[in-house]
Amino acid sequence: MIDFRLGEEYEALRKTVHDFAQTEVAPVIGEFYEREEFPYDLVAQMGAMGLFGLPFPEEYGGMGGDYFALCIALEELARVDSSVAVTLEAGVSLGAMPIFRFGSKEQKERWLPALCAGTSLGGFGLTEPGGGSDAGATRTTAKLDGDQWVINGSKAFITNSGTDITSLVTVTAVTGRKPDGSKEISTIIVPSGTPGFEVARKYSKVGWNASDTHELSFSDCRVPAENLLGEQGRGYAQFLSILDEGRVAIAALSVGLAQGCVDECVKYAGEREAFGQHIGSYQSIQFKIADMEARAHTARLAYYAAASKMLRGEPFKKEASIAKLVSSNAAMDNARDATQIFGGYGFMNEFPVGRFYRDAKILEVGEGTSEIQRMLIARELGLH
Repeated sequence: MIDFRLGEEYEALRKTVHDFAQTEVAPVIGEFYEREEFPYDLVAQMGAMGLFGLPFPEEYGGMGGDYFALCIALEELARVDSSVAVTLEAGVSLGAMPIFRFGSKEQKERWLPALCAGTSLGGFGLTEPGGGSDAGATRTTAKLDGDQWVINGSKAFITNSGTDITSLVTVTAVTGRKPDGSKEISTIIVPSGTPGFEVARKYSKVGWNASDTHELSFSDCRVPAENLLGEQGRGYAQFLSILDEGRVAIAALSVGLAQGCVDECVKYAGEREAFGQHIGSYQSIQFKIADMEARAHTARLAYYAAASKMLRGEPFKKEASIAKLVSSNAAMDNARDATQIFGGYGFMNEFPVGRFYRDAKILEVGEGTSEIQRMLIARELGLH
C-alpha cells in the first residue's frame, strides 16, 4: 500500500516549524533581508528547537531523527524565507554532516554537540573561484610538514563561513598524486581563527541576503595532522556523497519557496480588486495559480521519493538529481508567476514574492547546476 501522508512525528514537526516560521520569522525577516544582516536571534531559536540536530544521534546532542525530518523543516521555513532555510540546510547537511559521516570519534565528540545545538556553525569548503561545477579541478593544496597540514589556496561562495558563531570550515585540498597521476584530494577541518585562514568581506548578493556567504583564503595555514577528515585521498568522493544528500535537502527548500509563492498568491488574489472584482475570480489568475500548485506538488513528490530511497539505504543519486532539477525549476517558475500576479507590488522588497524572486535563481545553481543534474541523470541511465 502506498501512503504519502506524513507520520505522526513528522506531522508534529511540520506543524511546529510552520508555526515558528509564520509567527517568528515572517514578521521580522524582511528587515534583516533589507539590511543584509544575519539573523542571529532566529538561528538561536532554531537551535533551541533542536532543528540543527534533527538527523543526528542523541549521543552527540542531536534529536535522533533522520534526514527526511530535516527536509520537512526546510520546506516549512522556505515557505516564508530562504535565507533562514539555507542557513539551516548548510549548517546541517554541509557543516555537520561531513563530520558525522566521516569523522573520528574524537572529531565527532569535539565538534558535533555545538553544531547540533546551533550554537556554532560549520562551512563546506568545496567550490573554488575558478572551479564552479568542475569540483575536481581543486587547486587548494595541503602538504604534511611534520605533524601539521600546511594549507594554501582559496574557496568561493561558502555559506555559514564568516558568522560570529562559525567554528570550522571543512575544506577539500590536493594532498598528493595517485599512481595514475591524477590529484589525490583529501578533506581537512580548519577551525575558525586559525592563523593563515582569512575570511573575506561578505559578498553583495542578488538573493539570500540574510544568509552568510564569503570567499576564503588559506596562506600557509597550519592545522594538526589529526584534522584530516576521513581517509586521505577520499575527500572528493566523500564530498560527492554529501552533495547527493544535500541535493535532497535543497529540493525540499525549493519546494518550500514554490509553495510559499502559492500561499502568497492565493491570499493576494482574494484581496486585490481590479475592474470591480477580486482578481482571483479571473480564470487567467486561477489557471496560473493552479499551475503553480501543480509544480509545487509534483516537486514535493520528487523529493519525498528521493528521501525514501535514502532512508532505506538504497542508491538514490538519480532520484536526488531529479528532485533537485524538478524542484529548483518549480521554484523559479513559481517565483516568476507570483511576481507577475502581484504586478508592481511583486517588484517591491516589502512583499515576500519580491524576495522569493530574488532567492529562486540560486536554487538552479547551488549544490550542482541544473546542467550537472541532467548530466548525472543521464549517466545513471547508462548514457556515457
